[in-house]
Amino acid sequence: MARNKESLVLLLDVGPKMHGVLPQVEKVCAMLLEKKLIYNKYDEVGIVLFGTAETNNELTKEVGGYENIVVLRSIKVVDGDLVDVLDQIPRGTVPGDFLDAIIVGMDMLIKKYGPTNKGKKRLCLITNALSRLRDPYEGTKEDQVSTIAQQMTEQAIKLECVVVRGKLSGDADKNVMDENDKLLELFTKKTWAKTLYVESATSLLGALRTRSIAPVTIFRGDLEVSSALKIKVWVYKKTSEEKFPTLKKYSDKAPATDKFATHEIKVDFEYRSINDPETVVPPEQRIKGYRYGPEVVPVSSDAWEAVKFKPEKSVKLLGFTDAKNILRHYYMKDVNIFIAEPGKREAVTAISALARAMKELNKVAIVRCVWRQGQSGVVIGVLTPNVSVKDSVKPDSLYFNVLPFMEDVREFQFPSFKNLPTFQPTEEQQAAADNLVMMLDLAPPAKEENLKPDLTPNPVLERFYHFLELKAKDPDAAVPPLDEALKKISEPDAELLSQNKSVIDEFRRCFELKENSTKKKSTRSVKEKPSGSDDEKEAAEDHNVGKTLMTTDDNTAVKAEISDEKPSSAVANNSSLIVEKIENITPVQDFEAMLSRRDSSDWITKAIKGMRSKILELLEDSFKGSNYDKAVECLVALRKGCVLEQEPKQFNDYLQYLCRFCKDHGLNDFYELLDLKGMTLITKSEAVDRFTSNLLSLCSDVADEAARSFLVTKEPKVE
Repeated sequence: MARNKESLVLLLDVGPKMHGVLPQVEKVCAMLLEKKLIYNKYDEVGIVLFGTAETNNELTKEVGGYENIVVLRSIKVVDGDLVDVLDQIPRGTVPGDFLDAIIVGMDMLIKKYGPTNKGKKRLCLITNALSRLRDPYEGTKEDQVSTIAQQMTEQAIKLECVVVRGKLSGDADKNVMDENDKLLELFTKKTWAKTLYVESATSLLGALRTRSIAPVTIFRGDLEVSSALKIKVWVYKKTSEEKFPTLKKYSDKAPATDKFATHEIKVDFEYRSINDPETVVPPEQRIKGYRYGPEVVPVSSDAWEAVKFKPEKSVKLLGFTDAKNILRHYYMKDVNIFIAEPGKREAVTAISALARAMKELNKVAIVRCVWRQGQSGVVIGVLTPNVSVKDSVKPDSLYFNVLPFMEDVREFQFPSFKNLPTFQPTEEQQAAADNLVMMLDLAPPAKEENLKPDLTPNPVLERFYHFLELKAKDPDAAVPPLDEALKKISEPDAELLSQNKSVIDEFRRCFELKENSTKKKSTRSVKEKPSGSDDEKEAAEDHNVGKTLMTTDDNTAVKAEISDEKPSSAVANNSSLIVEKIENITPVQDFEAMLSRRDSSDWITKAIKGMRSKILELLEDSFKGSNYDKAVECLVALRKGCVLEQEPKQFNDYLQYLCRFCKDHGLNDFYELLDLKGMTLITKSEAVDRFTSNLLSLCSDVADEAARSFLVTKEPKVE
């Protein structure tokens, strides 16, 4: 067996006391095999059942004993048939003896590979350890465990025990349970073994290690503290994101009778000349180009290599700082771990001294890292001490997290809270809220923590693996419903809510709860403009083509398909039902949609009033002028709307008030921006062109010259 392959023997307890959890055992074992089929398709797996009425194993035939143990499948390469075997595990009728099962599984591995093979060999035991074990023919059970552990160490066999215990039944023997726990603990002391106790089906899904990832160093070299002090270190990944398996392109063009078809797809690209599309440009005549405005600047590979930054492989200490200066949300990417180079006693001592000194002084180290020679990027990170509680278990180390550069920092702007009503809860309301929070505590006192991170699988990935296995058997298989065990992760615990109904009712009584109605997203696909505008014509042309522009939440335009069956009037009617106030995301579009409504004359007044308030709100919430451009855009829309809707006086009065507001609040830069954009009052000539003589009372009384000099005469620029 190759060293990069694993041979695994599953030891499954199927006794009467395990019948309640066997469906979950079947699922977790099936998920284990499904992942092996994807990531480790050459691994070998065997299955042993104990607690059965029958007996079928080689040790019974050779030496006798080892009864009620059945080898369901010998050690073979994992395949889809093995997953089918686990769909329905036979139920046993007698108590199971896990020590005998361990011996049978160990015997299978020894006979398969021999004592000289040093490949990965593992036993996985799943039981509740509630059944009494048989007394050995010689010695005690502890002596038997010591003998088994010694043999496992010599054969390089690892043992992984998963003890499944929910709420103990009334007939559970406490003495038997304690004795079995001591024997399992003895395994962890005598050989490489670990025992894990789980109490729920959800924890069981995450208890079994379904995928082995060998640790690989990303750096081996010196940690340069100074020019005179260098420590030999190895750097490993501490955590890594589990992602979906890579999907490959598959071709079904090969004949069904061709058994040797690989169904692979080879992708090739051709580059053709713009002047002569029939001519293929060879690789030696191609050159990369980079956009600089409307132009494309060609940069040859030689020039790019000449200007490329080529740092040398190194890890250098830049300095120390207080731990409080490096906040948790600064961390980027995955976590790495710095350990001293194995076998270097001086390095182990130096790393330990450095980590303990940083821990005592509450300091962290800032380092500059280049993991590989010729690496294009330099990483700046922070080292945090990881001091071992037990020196004999593992040495001290340092955790490494990547820190952001200035370009990586995002400053998010949020609306001010000063316009929101203040609220101070009463003592009764505060107590009800506290009780509600404590009720939802995942780690309540004197109870096992729910959804432990190391025992909680990713429900999305687990569901994907299960669906992939179904699709392998039936290409037309539908997506299965979410498993009940996975619902515990993605949905509220119904049992917890029912047990604490009084707490929830008390919270409802103390607070006035209202249903938060979900606002329907706008389905407007045509950017609405007042009747007769040029933009309305452009939107109509886009509608005829069948594609138009929609505004997303981040104010970027994206292409979207629209239906050709309904005319634009249907869209307008839909928007009139939805747009009732001016929102932060698309204030101009909302303003124009409100002006276009004709079911009531109040919408014009409401739209103008809302836009005026929105402009002031943008100025108040602006940080270093971040909202100035948006405020000017709203002001331009307000001016255009007031001209079209015969309300010039409202705009002129508001613009004069806005100028005074800028002066009082020191917004001289915004005032200069208005002057730069050519913002003026609505003049008499603009109004007369649109209004008849009997509506002159609604026209503006501002002359053209007065409007052009308004910003200059009222508020001179401030240097």
